[in-house]
Amino acid sequence: MNAQLHHLDPLISEFETAEAEAAYREWVLVKVAEARACTKPVIPHDQVMAEVEALIASKRARV
Repeated sequence: MNAQLHHLDPLISEFETAEAEAAYREWVLVKVAEARACTKPVIPHDQVMAEVEALIASKRARV
C-alpha cells in the first residue's frame, strides 16, 4: 500500500501530517486512560513542590 501523506499547514497544526496527529491523539488517549485507571495514592501538588524545593535547597547547601 502506497499511502500518500498529506502535509498540514504549520500555522494551523503542530503535526506534519494528519496521520501523525491521529497517532499522537491515540497515544494521549491511551496515557489518559492508564492514568485514570491507576490506583496509586494521589500526591497533592503542594506536597510534591515542597519536597522538590527541599531537595534543591539541600543540594545548594552542599556546594
